[in-house]
Amino acid sequence: MPDASPPSVVPGVQTHTRVDKLLVLGAVCLAGLGMPLAFTGPPVALAAIARDLGGDPAMLAWIVNGFMLAFGGVVMAAGTLADLYGRKRLFTIGLVAFASISFALGFAPNVLWLDLLRAAQGIAAALTLSAGAASLAQEFEGHARTRAYSLLGTTFGLGLAFGPLLSASLVAHFGWRAVFFSGGLIALLALVFGVPRMRESRDPDARGLDWPGTITFTIALASLTFAVVEAPQYGWGSGVVLGLLTTAIVALIAFIAVERRVRRPMLDLSLFRYPRFIGVQALPLATAFCYVVLLIQLPIRFVGIEGRGEVAAGLMMIPLSAPMLVIPFVGALLTRWMSAATLSGIGLLIAAIGLVWLSRVAPGASAWTLAWPLVVIGIGSGLPWGLMDSLSVSVVPKERAGMATGIFTTTRVAGEAIILAAAGAVLLTLVHAQLAHRFVATTQADAARYLAAGDLARASRSLPGAGHDVLVQAHAAAFSHLLLALAGLTLLSGVTAFVLLRPRFSKEPAIERALACNS
Repeated sequence: MPDASPPSVVPGVQTHTRVDKLLVLGAVCLAGLGMPLAFTGPPVALAAIARDLGGDPAMLAWIVNGFMLAFGGVVMAAGTLADLYGRKRLFTIGLVAFASISFALGFAPNVLWLDLLRAAQGIAAALTLSAGAASLAQEFEGHARTRAYSLLGTTFGLGLAFGPLLSASLVAHFGWRAVFFSGGLIALLALVFGVPRMRESRDPDARGLDWPGTITFTIALASLTFAVVEAPQYGWGSGVVLGLLTTAIVALIAFIAVERRVRRPMLDLSLFRYPRFIGVQALPLATAFCYVVLLIQLPIRFVGIEGRGEVAAGLMMIPLSAPMLVIPFVGALLTRWMSAATLSGIGLLIAAIGLVWLSRVAPGASAWTLAWPLVVIGIGSGLPWGLMDSLSVSVVPKERAGMATGIFTTTRVAGEAIILAAAGAVLLTLVHAQLAHRFVATTQADAARYLAAGDLARASRSLPGAGHDVLVQAHAAAFSHLLLALAGLTLLSGVTAFVLLRPRFSKEPAIERALACNS
């Protein structure tokens, strides 16, 4: 188990009652509800944003990618700042910033402003979640802490399950700007009702923010993401893409060199010597392949390609995400009889089967036909989902909870940002290949970009010789191939997690005890 010494609470603060702890938990979970809404809402609103503000597919894509990239680039530093300056202080600053930026997004005059503000919103979200999750480690002990993190994971599931439907309803009745206003209101509620009951706590041994590490990591992540996004347009062998990839590699090497030399690194690289710790970090990458990509791509397909309404698309997403309301709890209960390795491996195998099933569903299929494979994917994804957060924070003493949360959340969000960008790039490449079989290469490049972005109308205008059905079938074939690739990656990730998470692979007693307690 982690270090059992008393939490590093600021002296002079009154001990919390059970009601205080529950209100703090409620505030963190409410913030945890707002973050997935900020993630899943914009994809549903993209078609409405495009109709209102215009913008090319690349700029519209950065409404999603900008948030994820900024979040992943600073979340590790946010954990360090929470340890250094106080979890309550950073949680408060993050909520205030998130609320303010959310309201500003609702008044954005063009797509460029949306992209810039979404990046700023991602930074605010990183501050909020890192500090909030670290605060829970100070408030709860033992099994109560496990239940608290399971509840936080379920709250995320609630936001993921009903985020598309809520956003679709807001778009249909009040316009796309209401999607961003709703996030601001949720942040204000958490600020008003939870923050006054939160105790201040920090790491007494914190030495300051690792600026060289933060800068080099952010450069590496941003360069890699830009390279993946731009590769379909310029080609992997182009000077632009090769330059970005080279920058990413150099920055990553510099980051590792910095982290190996500082006294208190932002990322404790020594933990990666242990297979089970690596296994924990593999889980969010696996769920990104089988679950997170669908949260973005399916609404684009339903609304932009199949022509369904926003509300209908939101309803069709519920079978995918609704299992997140219960399956994480079920997974936590099953750890009494099964190991985390076994549960994670079984769950990811189920998710891979669901992806293969979904790849065989034709465009325009009924909601009932789509629901079955989506439920299977949701159930499979939910099993490891409920175990990840508790496992990640348990591998270090709770005084370094901000660092532990930062490592795991960085792996999750940075991995998701890269995987989302890669999935979009692969889909564009596949759509391009489908159209290339039928049309001259010089005439279908623009159409492929619009079609991959879910803008069927502009794709048709860019390629007048193509009928509606031809474009829909081209997207469907490309999407099916993408799903099969995601299924293979999910299965590979599941095997990796199963092998690395098995107890016999760990030779480090502290990590072994921490993980075994949660398995």
